Amino acid sequence: MSEAAPTTAREPSEKRGPVLEVLRELLTERRDEDVLALVSKLLSQNTELQRRLMRMLSGGRKNEGVSTAQLRLLLDALAATGTDTSDEDAPDLGDANAKLRGASGIDDAAAKPAKQPPLRKPPGAQLPRVDNVITVPAADRPCPACGAERTCIGHDVTEVIELEPARVIVRVDRREKLGCQPCDGQLVRAPVGDKVVSGGRLGSTLVAALVVDKYDDGLPLHRQKRRFERMGVDLAVSTLADQVTWATDLMRPLWRLAINQVLTSIVMHLDATGLPVLDRDAPGGKRLGALWGYVGNEDVAAYIYTSTGKKSGQRPDELGPEDMLARRVGYTVADASNLFDSSFERPELIECGCNMHGRRYWTKALDAGDTRAALPIAAYKKLYEIEAKIRGLARDDKRAVRQAESKPVFDELVAWTKAYKAHEPPASGLGAAIRYMTNHQEALGRFIEDGAIPIDNGIVERLHVRAALTRKNYLFAGSDTGGERAAIAYTILGCCRLVGVNPVEYLTDVLPRLARGLRLRDVPGMLPAAWKAARQAAVAIAEPVPPPVN
Repeated sequence: MSEAAPTTAREPSEKRGPVLEVLRELLTERRDEDVLALVSKLLSQNTELQRRLMRMLSGGRKNEGVSTAQLRLLLDALAATGTDTSDEDAPDLGDANAKLRGASGIDDAAAKPAKQPPLRKPPGAQLPRVDNVITVPAADRPCPACGAERTCIGHDVTEVIELEPARVIVRVDRREKLGCQPCDGQLVRAPVGDKVVSGGRLGSTLVAALVVDKYDDGLPLHRQKRRFERMGVDLAVSTLADQVTWATDLMRPLWRLAINQVLTSIVMHLDATGLPVLDRDAPGGKRLGALWGYVGNEDVAAYIYTSTGKKSGQRPDELGPEDMLARRVGYTVADASNLFDSSFERPELIECGCNMHGRRYWTKALDAGDTRAALPIAAYKKLYEIEAKIRGLARDDKRAVRQAESKPVFDELVAWTKAYKAHEPPASGLGAAIRYMTNHQEALGRFIEDGAIPIDNGIVERLHVRAALTRKNYLFAGSDTGGERAAIAYTILGCCRLVGVNPVEYLTDVLPRLARGLRLRDVPGMLPAAWKAARQAAVAIAEPVPPPVN
């Protein structure tokens, strides 16, 4: 800004020119009130420019991440203006800022070279290759020098990812019959072909695709009907709905087993997302139910539907979060909802906080224009960089790294919030972030104590993404029973996603086996994690062992 244009009705409003010259003239004339008016105007404009800068930095951002370059820009501006460090009543804030900035390593990170963008990866080796020979046109085949027919000396090879459109087929099951000609004995027949419903006309792969397309890819049944019509088959929506109903009913034993495995895991995650449900007695004909998501040991998921997400109003036959926590012992990761306060009073239920929620408060303050929040965000950036580095390490190795590297950063973050707490109004955005951090300091820092404890609740929140996207397309569940079936489907598909299993392939194999009936002791081997392990073991046995190298 090079021009001063005070907006007061006093004489300085008529003065024009560079700010310093106008200010020097006012000081010479000892017009103190006009000087204060000018400085107030400049401060107001500076605040507005900071807000515009924050909107520019956060505009279009789809996540809570702030780049290192942005943080450096904000921190340098914060240091240049001396915000909160020139107050005689708060001499400790400058020291807290310096310590937290040093612990965050943001200045060291700025010195690192920028990462090169990843090169385009070739198509996966698991994809089948189909030759597409492109010949030289007939007019170009003769040699222009002698006129002789040129011969092929090789090919320029380019790999192009292509799609073969899906098609619906009619599988004609021909069950062999055997009879004994010499004695005309009893006949024997081959077993019935795989189907989800005995006597049904839809195959297991088609039913598996129905479930996955609806609850994992967000394709409602009426849209799937139109897709089948393009393939040449007319299937009623009611028929498709019946198949989904039967499939989820078959998966109920797996759903119950997943709940039990989550409860007995070393670490259990807990979070909820909404599910609208039709209800003619509710205002507008709908009410909001809840899908409570649980993850255990990062390899098993369980969703449980309740008719309400509130503490009161839950039906007696429903298994709510308090009921689950009453059966739980050990590390439990959850946000700081007051729904869980009474449950965590039990000493054997150990609360682990979600630092993703904690970081979110600082991000909101930064988006509102408070650049002071850049320092805590820089500290969190350092903590998550450490987590990325130790991903995949053993439990004890993770703890050792966290104690050596994460603990100093987290301790400085806590010290910074305590230094600011006495000087920040609780109602401000920064005040809300400080309050969350100080109120839940012990739970948020528990990940440093044990390598098995995650830094946040992200694993279950990422599973909620599928529920949210598919819910957006099918809009609501038709009833509480439909909400429970949705929970069963999200449970099995969530387990598949956690362990990297193709859900269509999995359900194609498992649904007919469930339809034939199983012994109770056989059910644990059918959850996706165990199913995948059994498949891998079978492949390892089938593969020939290479001879030893002399």
